[in-house]
Amino acid sequence: MENPMRNIRIEKVTVNIGCGDDKLKIEKAQKLVEMVTKGKPVVTRSRKRSTFGVAKGKPLGVKVTLRKKNAEEMFDSVVKSVDNVVKNSQIDKEGNINFGVKEYIDLPNVRYSPEIGMMGMDVAVTLERPGFRVKKRKVGKSIIGKLHKIYKEDTVNWLQQRGVKVE
Repeated sequence: MENPMRNIRIEKVTVNIGCGDDKLKIEKAQKLVEMVTKGKPVVTRSRKRSTFGVAKGKPLGVKVTLRKKNAEEMFDSVVKSVDNVVKNSQIDKEGNINFGVKEYIDLPNVRYSPEIGMMGMDVAVTLERPGFRVKKRKVGKSIIGKLHKIYKEDTVNWLQQRGVKVE
């Protein structure tokens, strides 16, 4: 019998569009993210003055974070858009998955919108096991054991169980 605390699930899916300093592009990205995810987009801002000459607090992009059922649906549609194939390099050592969607019309059930034009997006999938909320407590060090952490091999197995090919 398998331990239910060892099951891997999606904690969140973050959809991000970087726009640089272009206000018009940020407005289009907000519309796009809202259309694709049905979530409320947040404008990301620069944290401090960078070497690129961007002042602190300037809008740079748009993101939305999806959880639970919405995250599952977004993950499934992004995987379909990349033909059920994930590259090994898209999985980090903590077991998170990162995709780049070149054009939003690659996603299933999304139509081209002339007022938005063509845009791509980055999708980050964060995985967790039951009990990971303990890690978020502000009491000293992380108390998640080595056996409970998610590693790259765990993510590869999880993807293969879901019918996704890992190259």
